[in-house]
Amino acid sequence: MKKPELPYRRREFLRTAGRGILGVGLLGSPVWGRRAATGGPDPYPPTGGRPPAAPARAPLETAPRLSLVRGKDRREIVHQALKLIEDDVWAAVDRKKRVLIKPNMAVDKNPLAVTHVDATRAVLDFLRPRCRKPIVVAESGVLNTADGFRNNGYLALEKEYKIKVIDLNADPDFVPGYVVDTDHIPRAIRVYSVFVDPDVCVISLARMKTHDTVLVTLALKNVLMAAPVNDYLKSDKGILHGAAKSVDDIMHYNLFHLAERGVWPDLAVIDGVESMEGDGPARGTPLATRLALASRDPLAADVVGTTIMGFDPGRILYLKAMAEAGMGQGDLGKIRVIGAPLAECRFKFKVHKKMAEIYQLS
Repeated sequence: MKKPELPYRRREFLRTAGRGILGVGLLGSPVWGRRAATGGPDPYPPTGGRPPAAPARAPLETAPRLSLVRGKDRREIVHQALKLIEDDVWAAVDRKKRVLIKPNMAVDKNPLAVTHVDATRAVLDFLRPRCRKPIVVAESGVLNTADGFRNNGYLALEKEYKIKVIDLNADPDFVPGYVVDTDHIPRAIRVYSVFVDPDVCVISLARMKTHDTVLVTLALKNVLMAAPVNDYLKSDKGILHGAAKSVDDIMHYNLFHLAERGVWPDLAVIDGVESMEGDGPARGTPLATRLALASRDPLAADVVGTTIMGFDPGRILYLKAMAEAGMGQGDLGKIRVIGAPLAECRFKFKVHKKMAEIYQLS
């Protein structure tokens, strides 16, 4: 089907932006085993009508807890990070009907660029003794996600934990959404329905890495950039990027916009046992940071993670905008860090060459 021309521009977009992205349930979603009859709604529907509001979030804590654990054993310290905020984890999981663990599979052949499978095992080790809800491990990568799962040992999880490992790109189930392109014109995109389903607890399981457009990639970007569909014929992810790298790249706005419309993890877990510095998110070099952190507030997790990396979260526009919009706690002084002292977990990450120039960082 030929995509119709979008019949309105920025003014109309801004007038309707507050109405929210359409969110649907997953009763017919292939993620949990039943295929929707149509394969998902038309990503480019006719204009008119009022889309329902974005899914409701848990009440915001002004002083969220964040666990910070140091050590060399990835599986052990990720599990310990969850244990330290156990009540918060179960508060996030218990209010939902299903659980989706979202690792980062940036590329399919560089182990340093993906979430290590043992970090995922640690989350499953924590959940499985108590959680009887359906659990999937699912990702929508830029490249071949199935190859990424295969090359990095993820398929073994299906037998070990009796769960499904899902390449979302292979059988997209989506709802319509909008972002702004490099000309500041609204563009229709497809958003995976699972990321805006109010019944799904999304656990963002990210590796700590630098990035070539927004400086860092942690728990929030791990989910937000996964949300646009890539069906291997056409990828909507590239629309989120600007034409030229800049401090105010359009990606910052689009990440904020998707978050404001309801794409938001319920729990953040960041694996920093072996992080990536330099030319991330795919071609950087390893840094032995030897830590893990977790929080029910993903913005707080990213603020602390950015600080650990040696950067000012206030200079990263999408994080700053989310804090100012009250989406989470962006004030480092109001985040209750439990476990290792934050002062003892600070590093000076090398930045991507492009970001060093743009942000004037050495």
